[in-house]
Amino acid sequence: MTAAQAAHAGARSDIRQLPEGFKLDTPRVEDGSAIWRIARDSKALDLNSSYSYLLWCRDFAATSAVARDGSGEPAAFVTGYVRPDRPDTLVVWQIAVDERHRGRGLAAALLDGLTARVRDELGICRVETTITPGNAASNRLFASFAERHSVPVTHEVLFDAGLFPEQGHEPEVLHLIGPFAPPPTAGR
Repeated sequence: MTAAQAAHAGARSDIRQLPEGFKLDTPRVEDGSAIWRIARDSKALDLNSSYSYLLWCRDFAATSAVARDGSGEPAAFVTGYVRPDRPDTLVVWQIAVDERHRGRGLAAALLDGLTARVRDELGICRVETTITPGNAASNRLFASFAERHSVPVTHEVLFDAGLFPEQGHEPEVLHLIGPFAPPPTAGR
């Protein structure tokens, strides 16, 4: 986030700020292994290959974010991408906080910071994510996100449990959040 964007985000009441000692940043390829470890240790996310997290940090860095601790190490991450058929929509793929840093509001601050950045830079006005019914923490995170930003949220099953090859996978419920107000234009 540029200094101007940070100042803009800080002035908005709908943006949750990172706790003191943490910095919002764009992920780098070197962060891929730490992001993979945080995802693995979350025990809530479907773990992708370590290679995929390296690619994510390279190819989708502009639509993803990390929270760095005081030593510069990733303490939390959110990965996302712009839907190819809906260029105004950010799909949040995964979000997780290292267990040593949970309970400080990092996930909400990351989600707010990333959304503000892609809204301002890419014109995103909607957010989508899928969450299983049993993931109470993510359901609360995205419900409070929509409430904090005063935008509607709707839910529909995107992938029924029967579509997954493994037994016991819950359905993935699509959360459609937005639209957000248009980004401010320069010079106003």
